[in-house]
Amino acid sequence: MPDAAKVLIIEDEADIQQLLSHHFQQAGFRTELSNNGAEGLKKAREKKPNLIILDLMLPGMNGLEVCRSLKNDAGTKSIPVIMLTAKGEEIDKVVGFELGADDYLTKPFSPRELLLRAKAVLRRIQRMDESEDAERQIKFGELLIDLSRHRVLVSEKEIELTAIEFKLLKYLLETKGRVQTRDTLLDKVWGYDAFVTTRTVDTHVKRLREKLGKLEHYIETVRGIGYRFREKP
Repeated sequence: MPDAAKVLIIEDEADIQQLLSHHFQQAGFRTELSNNGAEGLKKAREKKPNLIILDLMLPGMNGLEVCRSLKNDAGTKSIPVIMLTAKGEEIDKVVGFELGADDYLTKPFSPRELLLRAKAVLRRIQRMDESEDAERQIKFGELLIDLSRHRVLVSEKEIELTAIEFKLLKYLLETKGRVQTRDTLLDKVWGYDAFVTTRTVDTHVKRLREKLGKLEHYIETVRGIGYRFREKP
């Protein structure tokens, strides 16, 4: 769970609103409260909470409408939502999940169970964010591969790679320390249907090393087998 994560509780029943606020605060969360959909949506946009607890049966703008608006707004679509409702029909859950809700509890429910689910949702979101961050950039010594921008930098200076060279470097780095045969590289980088030979691998590795310059030693030749990206810079 993020430090002092902020939870927005959109619930029109005052006793439930206060009960949830108390339990979340006791668990170390900060809370924002709203008793109607329109105000809740406004607070979500302004406060950018880490999580939204959203009642389905709200006056005026109901929870489904709020959820739809949240998920259609670039500024709020990534905020996880747990829906609360007195309705227990399967169709309500399906509609909620289709709109982008992350979890769903039917009243009456245990505040403890809601807390556990809230923490689980936040952990899942955090893992996803960490995974995405790791995938955007791969750093190894003085080498940086920026996947989101399709760029490679050596000592903070960009080098120009072809699409195949980029893919080859990325795969070798992702499997660093493990020997990759030429056939394996053909499969993983060029694909099964590519009409190329193992000599093609050697040619591309040679060009890749030349472009890496002083870091060419990062790619090691394993005689008679293939190549290996060194395990440590």
